[in-house]
Amino acid sequence: MSTHKFQTEVSQLLQLIIHSLYSHKEIFLRELISNSSDALDKLKYLTFTDEAFKDYDFSPRIDISFDDVDKKTLTIADTGLGMNEEDLVENLGTIARSGTKNFIEKLTGDAKRDSNLIGQFGVGFYSSFMVADSVEVVSRKAGEEKAFRWISNGKGEYEISETTRETAGTTVLLHLNDEGKEFASRWSIESIIKKYSNHIPFPIFLHYTGSTFEGEGDKRKEIKELKVEQVNSASALWKRSKNELTDEDYSEFYKSIAHDTEDPMMHVHTQAEGTLDYTTLFYVPQKAPFDMYYSDYKAGVKLYVKRVFITDDEKELMPIYLRFLRGVIDSEDLPLNVSREILQQNRVLAKIRTSSVKKVLSEFERLAKDNEKYIAFWKEYGRPMKEGLYQDHENRDTLLELVRFKSTKSDGYVSLADYVNRMQPDQNAIYYITGEKEETLRQSPLLEMYNNKEIEVLILDDELDEIVMPAVFKYKEHEFKSVNRSDAAEFLKTDDDREKEKEIEPLIEKIKNALKDRVKDVKASTRLSDSPSCIVVDENDPTVQMQSILKAMGNTNLPDFKPILEINPHHTIILKLKKTDDPVLVENISTLLLEQAMLIEGIKLENPAGFVKKMNMVIDRSM
Repeated sequence: MSTHKFQTEVSQLLQLIIHSLYSHKEIFLRELISNSSDALDKLKYLTFTDEAFKDYDFSPRIDISFDDVDKKTLTIADTGLGMNEEDLVENLGTIARSGTKNFIEKLTGDAKRDSNLIGQFGVGFYSSFMVADSVEVVSRKAGEEKAFRWISNGKGEYEISETTRETAGTTVLLHLNDEGKEFASRWSIESIIKKYSNHIPFPIFLHYTGSTFEGEGDKRKEIKELKVEQVNSASALWKRSKNELTDEDYSEFYKSIAHDTEDPMMHVHTQAEGTLDYTTLFYVPQKAPFDMYYSDYKAGVKLYVKRVFITDDEKELMPIYLRFLRGVIDSEDLPLNVSREILQQNRVLAKIRTSSVKKVLSEFERLAKDNEKYIAFWKEYGRPMKEGLYQDHENRDTLLELVRFKSTKSDGYVSLADYVNRMQPDQNAIYYITGEKEETLRQSPLLEMYNNKEIEVLILDDELDEIVMPAVFKYKEHEFKSVNRSDAAEFLKTDDDREKEKEIEPLIEKIKNALKDRVKDVKASTRLSDSPSCIVVDENDPTVQMQSILKAMGNTNLPDFKPILEINPHHTIILKLKKTDDPVLVENISTLLLEQAMLIEGIKLENPAGFVKKMNMVIDRSM
């Protein structure tokens, strides 16, 4: 037996590992299983490439057992490559030196790509000291007869002695501390394995004492027996070739990861090889997740590295507007920090994300060719997809092809391409109207002239539209214009309209004087045909709906944005008002023209009683 000191400031480093690098104690089991998987992968590789191992009886497995009674020990054993004395000193006696990393460095070509080795940093083993007072490692290297025991309490020294082991491989025996005893449980171990290591390519067997009962009543007695069960699936569906998978295979896997009873609406499976090796499998649920609009929504994409689960709580794996996706990302190249727990902001992940988004959007484009299916998708996910218009500048052109809108020329949904194809010969802009309710917007006076000239207007009744549309600017060469704004109808003006404007300038001044500071301006309207008045906002002011949104967000100190009142110079009410010199009548009708226009736009009147009073006075005088 020999005693050695660790080749670094071990006590300080171990404390760092135990208390800083790992935030969840359960991680230790993931790390030890990953180490076993690495050892099995190494031996498997050698059986294919090394003549000395061609006839080796390779039976890969990982076995986990624990002390059922006192919960003092936990054992993880494998039939992998194993270690000799030199390997134990090098790999366990030198912290942060990874045998796996060195092994990978020796590989070349396809072997390097296919090795499926996950332990890149050499500190995962030391997470054992989070739950154990001391750790024993018994290992026998494949092809050798001698076995060795490594033992340490993690405080500065370790001992190595010769021992025996029937087969090649490694056994890790943890002498659990008080905090670690909770993991000496069948249910605890099984849940951790299913969470983190369910998809590693080797079977994991759990040994435990099970109970059966015989007899009845007073003669009923408990019989305990040792049971062994495989607790992981030992396969990763997403790693299988798409050609060998059926729709049923995809659906069943979706239900298992999404905890859904319905089949998915669609799936997108990508297996990339080349500069980056990664696999993604994304699903779109039939129904939108209930928490999709919660600020603390649960991310639906799980990250794996070489089949080992890393996290399902990383919202940056995919853009926020695609938060409804469910599925997995499995990377062969993604570098992680030493704990394998905290993702680094790195180029590899960024490239995977960029490629994945483009692939998903291209599949949405393909889905859009089936209008019925796509509209079903849009009704569920149209709102978050529109978020992408101001979040994802890189893919905005694609998203503009994917968005759908209600319109004055359709009872359903139209694409921007459809809209442009129906534009009038002299029309250059894409017009839209925003507000709270579709029914109200379709009846808005703001649409009258557009309808008369058969100019299609998009109906935007979602408050999100107020944020999205100003950020978009153009679709191809066509600008977006809001009919809620004063400048939108300028191109509709004719010479006759301009003559009418001059004719009613005196009346406009009367109305301005009557309304005083309640309006920003009063103008003759081009857009009105049947209604006497409407309100719009200045080009640089927020719309009425946007003002409501800002107030709802807590912006209580907003300036008092005043509307612009537009009056219809052709309407009989305006023509009659033009002829009167009664200041009371002018004041009352001017107020009614403004307030009825406000009501149509969904604005609550500050003084409804005053409105009714003025209305009654006007009615009385007309009779």
